[in-house]
Amino acid sequence: KREDRPTQSRGCVLQVRAILSFQDRSLDSPPPITRSRAALRSECDPLRRRGGPVPQNHALMAPGLRLPPSSLSPSGALAALLLLSVALTATHGWVVPGSLPLHAARGLAAAGRSASHARVGGALHPPASGGRLAFPLAPRRPAAGGLRMAGERAGEPRVFEEESPGGMFNKVIMEMEIEGQTVRLETGEVGRLAAGSVVCKQGATVVYSTACGDLWENKEETVEDFVPLSVHYQERSSAAGRTPGGYIKRDGRPSDDEVLVSRIIDRTLRPLFPPGFCREVQILSWVLSYDKKVNTDPLAVFSSATALIASPIPYEKSISGVCVGMDDKGDFVVNPSREVLAASRLNLFVSGTEDSVMMIEGAADFLTEEEMEGAIAAGMEVIKMQCKGIRMFADAALKARGVEPKMHLIRAVDDTLYQEMYDMFGGDMDKGIRTGSKLKNTVYSAFDVVERKVKDHFLAAPKEEQAPGYDIDVKTAFKRMASEKMREMAVAEDLRVDGRTTREVRPIEIDAGYLPAECVHGSAVFTRGETQSLATVTLGDKGSRQRTETLDGEQSKRFYLQYIFPPSSVGECGRVGTPGRREIGHGNLAERGLRHVIPAEKDFPYNIRVESLITESCGSSSMASVCSGTLAMMDAGVPLLRPVAGVAMGLLLPYDQKQGGGENQDDQAVILTDILGLEDGLGTMDFKVTGDAKGITAFQLDIKCEGLSLGLLKRALEQAKEGRLHILYHMLKAKPKHSEVLSPAVPKMLTIKVPQGAIGKIIGPGGAMIRSLIEDFGLMNMDIEEGGTEGIVVITSLSEESNQKAGDKVAFLVEESNNFSPAGGGGK
Repeated sequence: KREDRPTQSRGCVLQVRAILSFQDRSLDSPPPITRSRAALRSECDPLRRRGGPVPQNHALMAPGLRLPPSSLSPSGALAALLLLSVALTATHGWVVPGSLPLHAARGLAAAGRSASHARVGGALHPPASGGRLAFPLAPRRPAAGGLRMAGERAGEPRVFEEESPGGMFNKVIMEMEIEGQTVRLETGEVGRLAAGSVVCKQGATVVYSTACGDLWENKEETVEDFVPLSVHYQERSSAAGRTPGGYIKRDGRPSDDEVLVSRIIDRTLRPLFPPGFCREVQILSWVLSYDKKVNTDPLAVFSSATALIASPIPYEKSISGVCVGMDDKGDFVVNPSREVLAASRLNLFVSGTEDSVMMIEGAADFLTEEEMEGAIAAGMEVIKMQCKGIRMFADAALKARGVEPKMHLIRAVDDTLYQEMYDMFGGDMDKGIRTGSKLKNTVYSAFDVVERKVKDHFLAAPKEEQAPGYDIDVKTAFKRMASEKMREMAVAEDLRVDGRTTREVRPIEIDAGYLPAECVHGSAVFTRGETQSLATVTLGDKGSRQRTETLDGEQSKRFYLQYIFPPSSVGECGRVGTPGRREIGHGNLAERGLRHVIPAEKDFPYNIRVESLITESCGSSSMASVCSGTLAMMDAGVPLLRPVAGVAMGLLLPYDQKQGGGENQDDQAVILTDILGLEDGLGTMDFKVTGDAKGITAFQLDIKCEGLSLGLLKRALEQAKEGRLHILYHMLKAKPKHSEVLSPAVPKMLTIKVPQGAIGKIIGPGGAMIRSLIEDFGLMNMDIEEGGTEGIVVITSLSEESNQKAGDKVAFLVEESNNFSPAGGGGK
């Protein structure tokens, strides 16, 4: 069985020097295996280290082959050795060092390594002396699409070292197969002054990532209760052979897509920084070369995580991420290209460790909960092998550099405070969480009373007499006590701080058509408890599409949602201006949740812009944006394919489960429907899901622990379905169907097909004619699309009469063009 194949890292070299023979026996049934490989290996290891022969009373075995000692002629012994070599090679993937073509990686420089040294598990082994045969335990690379030793989607990782052609650099390299394609990580040549640097290659795509941290030993320590982590991802125009537009001709501020990838990297890495580490850390990632066949997003996460783990920055667990799509047959595909993802029913990004899910985000075309669970499992299958490869790569890279993770920079957290605080103030906290009030200020005020008592007791001594970080430990213990008390009350009484049960949604109020239809095309106010969103819809022609420049060229979106979160929504003063990363991320999630219900352009030719202004926020304003956006589009008369709603789920876990301990995470977890801001802050999970009764359209998961099991995610998905159906019921009760008549403020559109040869006449020299038409008839816009033998003219204005007059003029220009003959010098 392939599971019995020894791992690469064992670095064992099997030396066979014995006279072998076959024992006469029937070939009708396989011979019994009388001794395990592990036992045989343990008995032979001391002899191998001394270089001595294997004793004659040891039976060397291959699967289905027992070779007891007996005398044999030299020719028989040679035949037996040859047969044993073939058996070991076929079964275990062992190769003789000299047979480099079998071991090489598709034209990579690995094939050029000297045959005098065999590399096993990242270490060089000299050839066996005395003419002994050496079988290094390095797996032979499987062919693309063939049988893979570690599963159907990912192959076993392979780590080795390689010298640069000039001999200046000694690179550490890791290679593995993902869906039949080779992914290669390199370090040791580029970015050697960074704490960690990795170049990731797949096909012609190259992504370069670095990890740097404030690791100075003599630095005056500043203790915080968070890690000051910053992540920046950039797609360089030169990677696709492009020059940026504009006057400066230089890559500038990040696009929304780059911000979203930066957020994915941040949300993947942040939860696993060890408690007590608060030095500044920065992760940078650049796309240096872009092949349209390869999606750079998962490579950026893969290389960023590897750069961090292969650095002296204290970060213990391996973590990675992949993108999962779905092909035409309904099968899941890991890390498909962006072109494939655009046509896929699923666009899922999942991050995790070898055994737990850490983060998910994506969109789907009404996939069921069961299909979502299968997609997550498919991604985790590859992540498990990636994490194994990252650990092997990091160990080899750190060893080659002669450095180790600086674990001493992690401040020891005082965990003894919690029990003392629980015993002294647990009763006060019980009263604080039982206000039963639906008002945010009342609930927070009750918590503040308990927090003041705790601080008066534990922080009574002057600041200079306290140990560094002691106040942070008190704050952490208080949060832990509040979270545990909330969990205990939910388990014992199915009760939450605002008096709801764990599955109950806050009261809902809806006002569709809130703003005057004479000015605004569509609007709606959606209120759920103290979370409120005012959505407006603006309809327009193709000129109002959102255009962006990407590595794939210029792209435009017919539907887009913009999310605005002013500080007044939480009763605070703050910065107002361009949208931050949080606003871009929340708006993208809400947009993804609505994208699959937008009607086709042939059925509804308008461009659709939704704007969600958050007027109150106490938990899950992005899901409120999905609900208000749906209602506002229905009010505007957009014939949605089906209405959708969204809900945010929370989670309360015992402290040992948050830290990766314990065995009954699923049993001890409490899942909360429609979480408050307080439950988001003190809880373990923020899981947002949008969709309807038939399926899911968007999802996002963020956690504050060391991973969640697939079983727990399944429970959360099932409970989320109940919550969003409850919300959808109230939405349809308030607005059963879309408006039949568009607002008078909506532009009127007239579409005319014209011959291809008439387009030049309509545009005029330098665009003079089309500008004249817009000015003479008071049009908002006039758009012309060319293609094939005819073009399409779209006339937009606020008056049907203006459209008709402009259309008559266009028809006249077409007739004039048809009557004009350059050869004849005039009419026909």
